[in-house]
Amino acid sequence: MTTEPGIKSATDPLSLLDPEIAEFIRRGVAASQKFPPRESMSPPEARKVAEIARSQWVEGGPTMASVEEFAVPTPYEALRLRVYHPKNRSGDGALLYLPGGGWTLFSVDTHDRLMREYAQAAGITVLGIDYSRAPEAKFPQAIHELDAVLDWLEQNDATLGFSFGKLAMGGDSAGGNLTVATCMKRRDTGKRLPAAMLLNYGSFDLGFAKDSVVKFGNGAYVLGTHMMLWFTMNYIRTPDDMLDPLASPLRGDKAGLPPAFMAIADHDVLYDDNVAMARALREAGVEVCDNIYPGTVHSFLEAMSIAAVSRRAIGETADWLRERIG
Repeated sequence: MTTEPGIKSATDPLSLLDPEIAEFIRRGVAASQKFPPRESMSPPEARKVAEIARSQWVEGGPTMASVEEFAVPTPYEALRLRVYHPKNRSGDGALLYLPGGGWTLFSVDTHDRLMREYAQAAGITVLGIDYSRAPEAKFPQAIHELDAVLDWLEQNDATLGFSFGKLAMGGDSAGGNLTVATCMKRRDTGKRLPAAMLLNYGSFDLGFAKDSVVKFGNGAYVLGTHMMLWFTMNYIRTPDDMLDPLASPLRGDKAGLPPAFMAIADHDVLYDDNVAMARALREAGVEVCDNIYPGTVHSFLEAMSIAAVSRRAIGETADWLRERIG
């Protein structure tokens, strides 16, 4: 479904949100206030702050039957892969998850609980990957790395306890961008594609001239325009990269991509990106389930410990995954 978000005027912008998501923002702001703005710090410093500020959203959640870590070789360097096997695992499906963070910040540690929640809710193995972050690794290094990771998983799926033919790939924000870009690259080089894509409030076009950027870019809803610019400048080598379909997948051919589940926040600078991507995928003949969650913001899935809408989105994603790879 693709409806316009409800935009109203209010003295307190948080009054427009689901009350539990508003509380999620308040707690996040409180945790970050002792630090400078992330975009004013060096990327390594900002990563450390992100780990601290987001630790409250990693605590608790499902206990796994086992959690293992592996080093996956790539043409650049080995990457950390964390494998979650839930106690209720059924079948040989799996999800490869790419944490977001503007290609710059987050990791399998900041997204540990979200990945455990997906594993438990869907009853599948979840694999979290730490692709190399910008600006140390500029576009398109992460895409090449993830292509190599999929090659490695295709060769080692039985050892890890899943079937590559039932592997979904997904992520949030920059992770959604890299998911689509990696699938495009593999399609164009004749390699096997994942069975499905999970695209959580992804960044699909690096341009800024969009209504949702103007409406929601003031920083009140987690991701602001200034931080978006910082992320983009960290990632790209030159402005020309912004026009490359692997950096801005909305500009590329979507034909032949795997079916997609899209969790879309309606108070997000990336709202327009997501509505446009859902439409473009459908026009290319790709099956899409695009769910818009009212009163939510960028990163809202991480509020699952306090927000019913976040738990509902995780549950609906898990249902969709079970239908395709369970």
